[in-house]
Amino acid sequence: MPPSQAASTATPDTPDPDSKTAELQRAFAMFNQVSAELTQAYQALQARVTSLTEELAIANGELRRQYQEKEALSERLSSLLDALPAGVVLLDSGAIVAAVNPAAMAMFGTDMVGRHWGDVVRAFLEPTLTVGEWLLGQGRVSIAESVLASAGGKILLIHDVTAAHRMKTELERNQRLAAMGEMAASLAHQLRTPLAAALLYTANLGQSGVPDEARAKFSEKASGQLRRLERLIQDVLLFARGESIGRDVIPAGDLLLEAAQTVEPLMREHGLEFAAVDGCEGAKIIGSRKALFGALVNLLENAMQATPAGGKICLSGKRRGDLLAIGVRDSGPGISRETQSRIFEPFFTTKGQGTGLGLAIALGVARAHGGGIELFSEPGAGAEFVITLPVGPVDREMESNG
Repeated sequence: MPPSQAASTATPDTPDPDSKTAELQRAFAMFNQVSAELTQAYQALQARVTSLTEELAIANGELRRQYQEKEALSERLSSLLDALPAGVVLLDSGAIVAAVNPAAMAMFGTDMVGRHWGDVVRAFLEPTLTVGEWLLGQGRVSIAESVLASAGGKILLIHDVTAAHRMKTELERNQRLAAMGEMAASLAHQLRTPLAAALLYTANLGQSGVPDEARAKFSEKASGQLRRLERLIQDVLLFARGESIGRDVIPAGDLLLEAAQTVEPLMREHGLEFAAVDGCEGAKIIGSRKALFGALVNLLENAMQATPAGGKICLSGKRRGDLLAIGVRDSGPGISRETQSRIFEPFFTTKGQGTGLGLAIALGVARAHGGGIELFSEPGAGAEFVITLPVGPVDREMESNG
């Protein structure tokens, strides 16, 4: 068969060498393109890794710097707490002592960590009449607390106020003595008047021929002047000494009732309307029942003397959180601004027979119990004296436990 015929007889499915070559070229081109893209992506990834490594190194350096700063701050705070003269106690959310500084250990012992703060208080502290202050052995401390909102615990800062309390007591005593020195002339005059009257009456008793009726009258007047003299001397001694505070647990309502029952007959005798309102809510006071009763009756007697017949006097007690306010209000003529500024001064009086020590003593009693006295008055609109006293620590503890 001729060659031309042989070529014409080849099957159509036989691959053409040229087409195979073209396909291979296209495959190599695609491979090269993908390889280039992969190489480019790898290079980009390598660059990103390098960038991230640099950023991580910078971040690590910043973290290391912050850690060193915080570590240095922690060391400084630790040194400060160790050197702090006040005690610092850290409580967790369950009131368990978590950490203390050396000053707190010196106050409460080295084994207080891990104990409940309530057990520490019962073992070492005794409440006082001043809110926030406690007796610790022979000393006195004040405790302030700050709540840790994030952790749920507390930080207690404990200051030793023994020296400050002693200085305050000494200052009050010196003030009383200075006041007595300034008013010595006035006191001598007040002592001389009843003493001269008593001597005159007793001299008449010694005369012969004095009728029995006159003798009895002279004796009664002499006794009255001597009682006045004795009362004046007692007031002076009480003011100079200062009221000693006891540890009586006094229901405030009972104190009001006792004072009301004492003065009510006198109020009726003077033609005055008298009312007592007990809003104490069962509050108790710790201190001297005798001193507080005397101060309260003194205020009631002053109100009675200042109120004309037909007027009204009200004795009230009201609980205000941790404080108790006992008020004596009258419907008298009120107290002038000038008199108000001097009303609590020792020996200052607007009464001819007064010693001028009653309100000064009452103020001293209130302050000795951790409270004070305020005066509210407008001329022509009566006056009100309000004694403010802290509620007894036992009472507050029962409420917090309840």
